[in-house]
Amino acid sequence: MGEKKIVPSEYIPDAESRTITIAGKDYLEVNDAMFTFYRRSMGELSPFFLALRDEKKVLGCKCIKCGMVRVPPFMTRCPDCNFAPTELVEVEQVGVMNSTPPITYFATSIFQHMAPFGRGRVILKGADTALSINVYTTTGILVPGLVRKGTEVKVIFRDNRIGGITDIFCMPTSELTKEQIARKGLQESELDWGAAVEPGLRVADDRDVAAYKDALEAMQAIAAQMNETERARKDIAGWKRSIQVKTTGGQFAIEIDDGDFRIEEKALEEPDFVMVCEDAKTLLDGLAYRGALTDSIIMKKLWISKNMEFTTIFKLDRMARSLARAKKT
Repeated sequence: MGEKKIVPSEYIPDAESRTITIAGKDYLEVNDAMFTFYRRSMGELSPFFLALRDEKKVLGCKCIKCGMVRVPPFMTRCPDCNFAPTELVEVEQVGVMNSTPPITYFATSIFQHMAPFGRGRVILKGADTALSINVYTTTGILVPGLVRKGTEVKVIFRDNRIGGITDIFCMPTSELTKEQIARKGLQESELDWGAAVEPGLRVADDRDVAAYKDALEAMQAIAAQMNETERARKDIAGWKRSIQVKTTGGQFAIEIDDGDFRIEEKALEEPDFVMVCEDAKTLLDGLAYRGALTDSIIMKKLWISKNMEFTTIFKLDRMARSLARAKKT
């Protein structure tokens, strides 16, 4: 964890300059930086964050008079009992959502690596207040309706914890075994992130196969154009993924290899993840910049086997946009 930087390397601009023209006059513009890093104390919340990091426990504060338990323990005195003192207590790691969490698909740069995620409030057993927490799923991309108000969830601990609220997240207990639900301090590496059940596809007829063949040919032509477009290649620079795509009419592979983009009609033995959609035209429209693949996921027209691979989908949408812009210029 010591190697992780506050500002990731990809967000640090190169030392360079450019000429910009304003009102007919040329001006020199250079990259510069101002550093404002600082340290801050977690103060009275330190026991809560230390318990997350070191003991995989969730703590609350309990009023010694009325017994109300607040999580996190943001009160050392109870405002309802003439400021009677509180004591730290451990609460359980299973609870229910007290509202339907909205889903963030397009996060700011600080949280982009976490998207898509739900952000909701869970009332854990033994607590009287709700804890704000991220929500994830092992069933593929997190989509609306998967987690609702009243859904029972379990707190999961990150493998690498630094003492922050993002050290934990939650997911529906329906995705866990009885042993996992009962276990305290369940970690993300103990979950089966690759066990998502693929949606079934109907049996293809001749029209489905013909439509698939036409869409595949068109997508391969687009892939060739992307490989010839510097702007599109930059969108996947440093990125490597092998994706199996399954449609009603047939299946093919999308392979991304550090700026190189290929679409081939074949089956992969060990793809990084799987995409499933009824109509191959859904993929074609996305790559042709006639509709975003991210929207297709949100509208449940396109299924992805791993939630964190939404980043790859976002890159494909950027490539489609880059190609469209390159054609205009």
